[in-house]
Amino acid sequence: MKLELLGKKLGMSQVYDEDNNLVPVTIIEAGPCPVLQVKTVESDGYTSVQIGYNPKGKSPNKANRASKGHAAKAKAEPQQLSKEFRLPVDHQFEAGNSITVTDFADISMVDVVSTTKGKGFQGVVKRWNFGGGPASHGSMFHRRGGSYGLCQWPGRVFKNKKMPGHMGDVQRTTQNLKVVKTIPEKNLILIKGSIPGHKGGILSIRVAKKLKTSK
Repeated sequence: MKLELLGKKLGMSQVYDEDNNLVPVTIIEAGPCPVLQVKTVESDGYTSVQIGYNPKGKSPNKANRASKGHAAKAKAEPQQLSKEFRLPVDHQFEAGNSITVTDFADISMVDVVSTTKGKGFQGVVKRWNFGGGPASHGSMFHRRGGSYGLCQWPGRVFKNKKMPGHMGDVQRTTQNLKVVKTIPEKNLILIKGSIPGHKGGILSIRVAKKLKTSK
């Protein structure tokens, strides 16, 4: 089964499971996501479904005219965010339908695609976990990366050399996360463990593609 849902990370908490064990969870406000467009092989060359999402606290009236017209075709409100995912030809989705947390009620494992926290420009010790030099006085070499270039042939820095630079703010997929609980009346999904990204970050939840039966 292929299914995706857009949402927003609210933060972390902890709940008790059926065996009275304390479980750390990430709270995600997901959906509802209206289906804005259904793409077919005849019209677009492939089969997919495009969904939209309006995070709470942001007015849909700020959408541009193109987004408003696109949503009007599906008889839906203007959406600030949109995403599409591939589906088999025999799917049952139609434009105007909505995907909600209820659709994930019987799903036990999911993948979450989110953006990590941005750390700005960082050195090699924080960015790549380098050991650095001696911390004592007089070494003149504390938190540097050592030798980078070559004085002789080929006289340049090799590609993919670990150096200081921009850290974080990249898309990451966390696979095989357990769904602890769903709260349909509040559009909430509680997922076991932590998820990359800051509070309020936009992410997508999908049915786990590489399901591990041992977890």
